[in-house]
Amino acid sequence: MEPGVQELRELEKCAAEVRLQIVQAMGPGKAHHFGGSLSAADLLVALYFYKMRHRAREPGWPERDRFVMSKGHGVPALYVCLARAGFFPTSELAGLKEFGSSLQGHPDMRKTIGLEANTGSLGMGLSVANGMALAARVTGLDYRVYALLGDGECQEGQVWEAAMTAAHYGLDNLTAIVDRNELQAMGRTEERMSLEPIVEKWRGFGWRTREIDGHSMSEICTALDDAARTRGAPSVIVAHTVKGKGVSFMEGRPGFHNAKLTDEQYRNAVAELEAGIASLGG
Repeated sequence: MEPGVQELRELEKCAAEVRLQIVQAMGPGKAHHFGGSLSAADLLVALYFYKMRHRAREPGWPERDRFVMSKGHGVPALYVCLARAGFFPTSELAGLKEFGSSLQGHPDMRKTIGLEANTGSLGMGLSVANGMALAARVTGLDYRVYALLGDGECQEGQVWEAAMTAAHYGLDNLTAIVDRNELQAMGRTEERMSLEPIVEKWRGFGWRTREIDGHSMSEICTALDDAARTRGAPSVIVAHTVKGKGVSFMEGRPGFHNAKLTDEQYRNAVAELEAGIASLGG
């Protein structure tokens, strides 16, 4: 059942708060992956607080839905969602990327409760998700698997090997989401290695495709619901997003793929994000 107006508003407010918590966890003076974490916030909020089945007090629940953060550098957004969902205290977010912290710069499932896979070497996550989706079929469990890929990551050959495999086996319990912010570490994706026509490429590999505004909570939720109803083939959602979404001086700037903020930049970013929350009634 699609979300109502009030639920959509709550999800939108949650996403705005998640963006603020991402920046607060990163803080000034330390290099972090701001751009891709902020671009993915709406997508992760829709997954964890609308669509996916999970139990924070029983993280190993066999029938839980699985999520693989294939673009592992965007994991700060995932950490915030896991904390808000109750997998670990939000106070732990302050230790992001510190020695001995359970929250490392890329996902490590041995350290962080709620993670399903270690990722960071781009291109591997969809293959891992394929294995999880196949395991559900073998064990007879009724769970879904979701994988979030960066668009620059889709320049990796392993992504397309995995895409071919998923279609061959008809993994209709698998949904891939491409964070199509059109930027990678060193510039625009289309200048570095063109991906277009990206939707037609996925379709050509046998996937059911959907193209959406990745910051429209309504479109995200509808696409996730449609994907869950798909039979006989895996689904991919190409979500058009803005890198650094929510912080004006970061938006569309590849320099904030991985960057340090000055104290002034940090204060300005927090102020903008707090204003965004207030505009939603927070």
